[in-house]
Amino acid sequence: MELIDPIVRFQTELQEIRRDLHAHPELAFQEQRTSDVVATKLTEWDIPTIRGLGGTGIVGVIKGGTRDRAIGLRADMDALPVQEANRFAHASRYTGRMHACGHDGHTAMLLGAAHYLAQHRDFDGTVYVIFQPAEEGGGGAKRMMDDGLFERCPMEAVFGMHNWPGAPVGSFGVTAGPMMASSNEFEVIIKGKGAHAAQPHKGIDPIMVAIQIAQSWQTIVSRNCNPLDAAVLSITQIHAGSATNVLPDEANLIGTVRTFNAPALDLIEQRMREIAEHTAAAFGASVEFRFLRNYPPLINHAKETAFAIEVMQGIVGPANVNAQVEPTMGAEDFAFMLQKKPGCYAFLGNGEGTHRDAGHGLGPCNLHNPSYDFNDALLPIGATYWVKLAQAYLRF
Repeated sequence: MELIDPIVRFQTELQEIRRDLHAHPELAFQEQRTSDVVATKLTEWDIPTIRGLGGTGIVGVIKGGTRDRAIGLRADMDALPVQEANRFAHASRYTGRMHACGHDGHTAMLLGAAHYLAQHRDFDGTVYVIFQPAEEGGGGAKRMMDDGLFERCPMEAVFGMHNWPGAPVGSFGVTAGPMMASSNEFEVIIKGKGAHAAQPHKGIDPIMVAIQIAQSWQTIVSRNCNPLDAAVLSITQIHAGSATNVLPDEANLIGTVRTFNAPALDLIEQRMREIAEHTAAAFGASVEFRFLRNYPPLINHAKETAFAIEVMQGIVGPANVNAQVEPTMGAEDFAFMLQKKPGCYAFLGNGEGTHRDAGHGLGPCNLHNPSYDFNDALLPIGATYWVKLAQAYLRF
């Protein structure tokens, strides 16, 4: 593995930063302490900062050479509303908040790269290190863009990275084209007519309507979508009633839809609405149908992905780079940035969880699991990748 020696020697400090962030998790758009930690470090290293993008977002501006070319490197900062099961020394100090997705590690890896780049400036152009709030459902990437990220930081391309549990430490996974799905949510309110459960003929039962709609929706992916278009329609909540002897007035269906392309999503939304409205009408009920498109699919650009793969291979070797990794139905708001700028998003193997300190929870080391912890062995690997990516992109 070809790691940068000064970054390896800096690993202890990066680990301290990472574990401090893990112990002090902050939720979407509340990352004030985290942003302050990042700003303090960047300032110590003589890196000018731009604050306030997306609320708590912060960008470090690292210049080298004389050209006006520029690249963006992005890390996310927010935690999740999860009660941590770990009991090691750096476990969350806050009830109901946890870095269960590794954003503490992402922030530390980018700080490691910023530290090296600021010391050496062995590139010709500008590196924007982007520390983004609110990836976990808040759309912080879009908020930063709406606040002028790309206008104030005019970069040619932007790159992102996420740790990936289960993949070996020292391995990368990436693919050109769709890599992560769009994230969309729906809620259907079925309005019937309440009645005594012993006299159902005097009412319109919204629960039975909900059951019919739910079952019919499951035919959309299997019978309406092109079999070559991956899609998921999951009903995750059903709410109705509060008594055993009463038919309620309303029932709710709530859930998520994931696709890799807009036409498939358009079709699914259309068919969901039609089925819900016509099924309700057949029973004499009515519906309110709400469909919210949160994150678009994450689509890696071919040229930038090929470039990133070459950099990865130079660090860990071709055998440790899966250049056709299986896409995931998980979602990522870095997708918004890739809609505006060419770039690439990659996975970095986090291992199987054996790295966790004594006192970890009994659950698996999976993303969004209360027993998760970021693997500190990744810190010099990820920071080296960021540095070599910037150096190669902005070569003298």
